[in-house]
Amino acid sequence: MNEFWTSKQRAAHPLHEVSYRACFKPQLPRFFIERLTRPGELVYDPFMGRGTTLIEGALLGRRVAGCDVNPLSRVFVEPRLIPPTVQEVADRLDSIDFSWSRAVREDLHVFYHRSTLQQLTALRHYLLGRIRSGKMDRVDQWIQMVATNRLSGHSPGFFSVYTLPPNQAVSLESQKRINAKRRQKPEKRDVPTLILKKSRQLLHEGGTRPQDGFASPTQIFTQSCDTTPQLADDSVDLVVTSPPFLDTVDYAQDNWLRSWFCGIDPATVSIWHLCSLADWTTTMTGVFGELHRVLKPGGFVAFEVGEVRNGKVQLEHYAMQAGIASGLTPVLVLINSQHFTKTANCWGVMNHSKGTNTNRVVLFQKN
Repeated sequence: MNEFWTSKQRAAHPLHEVSYRACFKPQLPRFFIERLTRPGELVYDPFMGRGTTLIEGALLGRRVAGCDVNPLSRVFVEPRLIPPTVQEVADRLDSIDFSWSRAVREDLHVFYHRSTLQQLTALRHYLLGRIRSGKMDRVDQWIQMVATNRLSGHSPGFFSVYTLPPNQAVSLESQKRINAKRRQKPEKRDVPTLILKKSRQLLHEGGTRPQDGFASPTQIFTQSCDTTPQLADDSVDLVVTSPPFLDTVDYAQDNWLRSWFCGIDPATVSIWHLCSLADWTTTMTGVFGELHRVLKPGGFVAFEVGEVRNGKVQLEHYAMQAGIASGLTPVLVLINSQHFTKTANCWGVMNHSKGTNTNRVVLFQKN
């Protein structure tokens, strides 16, 4: 137990500055990738989320693969692995017609100024049309990713009025209450201006880009990770991942606004929401069985479980049970103790009283 990597918010590559619920910091996968793999080897994340493991692996010259049942995950990951230039983004934004005179979702005015919602609706119409016509390219994908990330938040850099942190959208009724309590009305935001501003921050022209480090095509799967026939037996050198937390995060509810913008029906996405230790352990046993199949002999799994139920449940013990049942050997439990948590800070509570204050990682090896 130690502070193995710091909690500084901007100590990593700017491409990581994309919000996603329950994501870990890039220092975590870097810690294991640097120690347990060599350039050119394959790093895999079966619960890839915003793609932190994949981005970090690519920056370090590793081949990468990822899986997530949530189609939003692909929206966030693919564009950042082969990003466009700022100029390409600016040129594409100039070519898009952001005017919109047809109907909009009136209930969304609780989040957006009328002109902002018109621009967002026009952009959504353009992007979904590009998908349907098969013309969606990496610049469009980038613009979709950035816009999806800017839909709601608590600063003028987002399209919305002040609301919760950007990795979770509140309900329409909850936003009405927030507006009333803060006596606020949505202010006008210019959608293309904010997309270009955020793109400049993420791309940081002149810095290292993921595609500089690897040449092989990235493998990304939108499906359940307990069956991944696309990955060959004995092909993965290292897995770094964090599974769904125990009854803590409702991904479908948190992402309803992002799903609307991307044309995704949350009802069709079978995201695990495991509420009992028995269900969690059984499900993870199935995942570990698949990881055992795809891992090379001698390969490792770094399985991060965070804290759940205010630290009363030490989930690493149940992770060890699941891993052992699948034929993996636990090597160590590493606990990274943080002295600051952004989660606690966002909710206005004291550090070390709420939020995730430690990363709890079980390291397994395939013999």
